[in-house]
Amino acid sequence: MFSDYDVIVVGAGHAGCEAAHAAATMGSKTLMVTMNMNTIAQMSCNPAMGGVAKGQIVREIDALGGMSGIISDKSMIQFRMLNRSKGPAMWSPRTQNDRMKFSEEWRLALERTSNLDFWQEMVSEILVEDGRAVGVKTSLGLEIKAKSVVLTNGTFLNGKIHIGEKSFGGGRAAEKAATGITEQLIRLGFEAGRMKTGTPPRIDGRSLDYSKMEEQPGDENPSKFSYSNETSPLEKQVSCWITYTNDAVHEQLKEGFEKSPMFQGRIKGLGPRYCPSIEDKINRFAERERHQIFVEPEGWNTVEIYVNGFSTSLPEDVQYKALTKIPGFERAKMFRPGYAIEYDFFPPTQLKSNLETHLIAGLFFAGQINGTTGYEEAAGQGLMAGINAHLSALHKDPFILKRSDAYIGVLIDDLINKGTQEPYRMFTSRAEYRILLRQDNADLRLTEFGHNIGLASKERYKQMLDKRKGTDDLYNSLKRHKVEPDVNEQLLSLGTSTLSEKTIALNLLRRPQIDIHSLKTLNHELKTILESNSLEIQEQVEIKVKYESYIEREQRLAEKIGELEDFKIKPDFDYDRVKALSSEAREKLKRVKPETVGQAARISGVSPSDISVLTIYMGK
Repeated sequence: MFSDYDVIVVGAGHAGCEAAHAAATMGSKTLMVTMNMNTIAQMSCNPAMGGVAKGQIVREIDALGGMSGIISDKSMIQFRMLNRSKGPAMWSPRTQNDRMKFSEEWRLALERTSNLDFWQEMVSEILVEDGRAVGVKTSLGLEIKAKSVVLTNGTFLNGKIHIGEKSFGGGRAAEKAATGITEQLIRLGFEAGRMKTGTPPRIDGRSLDYSKMEEQPGDENPSKFSYSNETSPLEKQVSCWITYTNDAVHEQLKEGFEKSPMFQGRIKGLGPRYCPSIEDKINRFAERERHQIFVEPEGWNTVEIYVNGFSTSLPEDVQYKALTKIPGFERAKMFRPGYAIEYDFFPPTQLKSNLETHLIAGLFFAGQINGTTGYEEAAGQGLMAGINAHLSALHKDPFILKRSDAYIGVLIDDLINKGTQEPYRMFTSRAEYRILLRQDNADLRLTEFGHNIGLASKERYKQMLDKRKGTDDLYNSLKRHKVEPDVNEQLLSLGTSTLSEKTIALNLLRRPQIDIHSLKTLNHELKTILESNSLEIQEQVEIKVKYESYIEREQRLAEKIGELEDFKIKPDFDYDRVKALSSEAREKLKRVKPETVGQAARISGVSPSDISVLTIYMGK
């Protein structure tokens, strides 16, 4: 019935979709196994992609040749660039998406992918021979062989849903949990844990009074995620809305606390710190009079509304009564209640930097199984796991992104070195090179990598080279072009000092009062030079000029720290022989098994003096 595969991907969420697409596109004969073909790439929680730091990850996936950016663009109903008032390192794209179209576009993309097959069934066991994953066994007893296996089980591993005092098995509303894999992996020597996440109730948008809310429209000139020409910006957009809780809402919610599975100890897993439930918010932040609620449409042609900020596991009647006390929700009709879900995860310190497990060769983990939260974090891991599962099947060297290469590199490095005790979420503050890792230059950073490994197309690569050349050419043009003092009147109107002699245009652009648009107003020649280039290239040059010294400083720091990455550590290195290491460092190093001295330096509990001892011992 089945021939052997190069790669099997278990699960069809955001991680699984990117993993399967990457492996198959790179040439591996790939099988995606999912319990339900109708829920491929389902947006289980909010109908949106991107946001602060997350938008950078989506752009990076796109730059490498992944699909999340393209799928987001094809299904978006609104686009916003967040943090425009801050520096470009903080700019973060975000789309509001049509939930059903997002899933449909992913499925269509996967069905168009050569080398990719599908099978609908639960995987109950990983086939292991001589310490290597060699396939999977399904609940029907079918054994399917492969050279690499990627687990992207999301919240399905022994998933348990909680609504008030009710609890039942499930990986998602109306979908059963997956069993067997956790128990087998524990028998094989893996450490497992429990985490918790939640989702808010869904509401009938026809029953809401939007006149009592603040409108949140999309950008006036919307952009998009993908650098490719396959997608286009929106010509029309759907607004979201903002409203707030109040004391009456809080008091109503408190009446359900005695039946709360979280407060009564029935939920053991830790939930996401930065996306707490509404009951957790009013309990932890009792001094706050109100909490923001984002009212998000779920698509172009549906009345269903996602109540962002109202995640809860309280009894459904308590949820409903509290909702009707929110301005604009007085006559709200509920489609389905919010709930919490507990699920198994495996601490990611058990992984190598290519997302392969230390214990079982050829077995890769990606997404919430590693303790992360969020579509974007899952998709980024899925992409890297799929790439490396393909490379592993061919016995090729792994593909690894450094912290200075990408937010995806920061994400994976944090997970494997620091682990996580709660659902991990990416923030710009986690990246020490965030001026280098901007959303606008992900293609310049990563598309060459994607092209070299066989994922990003020739067209994408050429497009990136054209952008790089265009940016360099415009930069050099502004470096050569000299501006006469006859522009002093315009300079004064811009609030900046006048010229006493000719000055190159590049130096004028370095002034904080002058941006690329005001530079065009100084003389006709400058306007011609600038407008002969795309807005994207103009923006690249402006960022390069204004942040040049900061960019160069981060690059020097990255190069200096990167030297430690050249010092490889053998997998069987005996840390017990290095007597001068602290006991904590020795314990952590033996557990994480770092592949380089650079990675060892980032492990929590390993001090600079431990690294010094280690490098001296290694003769470096």
